[in-house]
Amino acid sequence: MANSIGATATQERSVVPELLDVEAVASMLSVSTRTVRRMADSGQMPRPIKILSLCRWRARTGDPMTGILDWIDANCPSCRQQRGQSR
Repeated sequence: MANSIGATATQERSVVPELLDVEAVASMLSVSTRTVRRMADSGQMPRPIKILSLCRWRARTGDPMTGILDWIDANCPSCRQQRGQSR
């Protein structure tokens, strides 16, 4: 019984981490890390979370404007804000 519980916990952890680094996002999109940064800066994809000098993207949030996997599932819509809209 202990083996099945341990195996399940290991499988859940190896699926997708909560926060993704630029290399992981670039790999998912089959683009370079520079392209990921450009797309995020221009509003073509969700913006990363800044943690000190690190940039990380949320994997899933239920909102394609903030979660990378949600954004991909929604066919990669633009995340640009319209003038006058606040986030």
